Amino acid sequence: MRDPAPVVLPRFLTSPAPGWATEADVLVVGSGIAGLTCALRLREHVDRVLLVTKTRLSEGSTQWAQGGIAAALAPEDSAQEHLDDTLVAGVGLCDETAVEVLVTEGPARVRELIGLGARFDRGADGEITLTREGGHHRDRIAHAGGDATGAEISRALIAQLEAVRADPGIEVIEHALVVDLLTDQEGTVGGATVHVIGEGEVDGVGAARARAVVLATGGLGQIYSATTNPPVATGDGMAAALRAGAALADLEFVQFHPTVMHLGEGATGQQPLVSEAVRGEGAVLVDEQGKAFMTGLHPMADLAPRDVVARAILERMEATGTDHVYLDARHLGAGFLEQRFPTIVARCRELGIDPATQPIPVAPAQHYASGGIRTDLRGRTNLPGLYACGEASCTGVHGANRLASNSLLEGLVFAHRIAEDLTARLGAGELPLVTTTGAGSTGILDGRHRRELQQVMTRGVGPLRSEDSTRAALAELAELAGRPSEEAEPGPRSWETTNLLHLGQALATAAHLREETRGGHVRRDHPHHDDAQWAAHLVHVVDPGDPDRELTTIKLDVALAWPQDEDDLVDDGSDEGEQ
Repeated sequence: MRDPAPVVLPRFLTSPAPGWATEADVLVVGSGIAGLTCALRLREHVDRVLLVTKTRLSEGSTQWAQGGIAAALAPEDSAQEHLDDTLVAGVGLCDETAVEVLVTEGPARVRELIGLGARFDRGADGEITLTREGGHHRDRIAHAGGDATGAEISRALIAQLEAVRADPGIEVIEHALVVDLLTDQEGTVGGATVHVIGEGEVDGVGAARARAVVLATGGLGQIYSATTNPPVATGDGMAAALRAGAALADLEFVQFHPTVMHLGEGATGQQPLVSEAVRGEGAVLVDEQGKAFMTGLHPMADLAPRDVVARAILERMEATGTDHVYLDARHLGAGFLEQRFPTIVARCRELGIDPATQPIPVAPAQHYASGGIRTDLRGRTNLPGLYACGEASCTGVHGANRLASNSLLEGLVFAHRIAEDLTARLGAGELPLVTTTGAGSTGILDGRHRRELQQVMTRGVGPLRSEDSTRAALAELAELAGRPSEEAEPGPRSWETTNLLHLGQALATAAHLREETRGGHVRRDHPHHDDAQWAAHLVHVVDPGDPDRELTTIKLDVALAWPQDEDDLVDDGSDEGEQ
């Protein structure tokens, strides 16, 4: 077979010229834990912060986090043990320095969150109740409302933000979709084009100019037919960064959560998550015959890392010819389940399953993007003036597979670091406003093709992959990319779909090149790890100076340090070569 054709990306999405403008010191995009934390910390020292969010402040991915936030808070726990568990889950591809930052700074950041009013569940002794999830050897998961941790964290942060809404130094624009990043001739980021729906005079596409931009836009879950992510998770920040010349890394490492409620053949969109914490409290995975199949497969059995559990479920489904297995929590009792997991129990009952009397049908579904916009330890990207944090970023913390409940912690820790770095740089007079350009090649895919795109990604680049499946996916994505953009009406639906297309092409390229099984996916034709060839990261970048705008993929050996500053964020490929 022929090698896949080169992936070519436009510089901009087709959109109307900006009809309004605003200006700030820092533009923060996204209202999950990363974006809100960054905006609040920045406002303590920066004169003017603009926070834009795609829908409402409370509708980001953070609110859907059920399990909790991981940190070594217990006296018997340690940062070293948390680090060790994270490295094991990352299957050899974590950057240990970044993980050290996460686990050592994490406890202080969680305590600061409590100081902002986040109410974590506590025991009779008044201490925070800690539980365990897959891959953790200690009880270190702090939770709130039983299984509503993300919602409580989001509530606490938004409450702080509401307290400063009257402050003219911070502006919040809701229902705002970032279309593209604005850069000068040298690639320095100086703002973004933003489309706002129905916000009075601020309506339609405008230009938000800033000395620095922080992308905290969340994941890309809607690239697949079934995901635990909310509808807003269309990878807008990642895609805009890629088109502008930012480097993205580890996109092939998509985490498929092992226990997503199975709603039957053909179910699409956001699917109900059954938190790993349910297994942490003693629930057991069983097949259709009621046989517990994790015992003996891994020393931690049902609490093995997510990639291990997801793979075991897929193998059991294939062996039994079924499309799901079951999570049996009946022995925990109705009273305990209703008290510890009120949200999950209520949702299951809405869908006709009572976890107290019936096993819950589950199957793996897309949950988290371990890769994203490549950053250093301060959140800087290879583009001056551009930062990224949260799920949109790739800090090196997660490697090939995120450890359960590390995502909220990563958002806290690195958002704080970004705010500190920007405070220092802006105070020193760095990052002046630049004159941006808006001309260049454009393209767009009609939003009517989104379901087709999702089916291509699910079929070819899901948890079970092969050379043939990824090659076919790349060919189908190329066909979609080649459809006339004149058919598409510029607007949020088509922009989001085009963002998914561009990220799908990069993700499928990485999945095709990585000839091994690692992290959350299985390569049927390469069923084992291959550290000799693939203890490496794949980094994708489009050179803004390339008139053809071809996507270049660089293979970097894992022994090379993860970038410590923005000068090291893009390698010229001399060590390993382009793919």
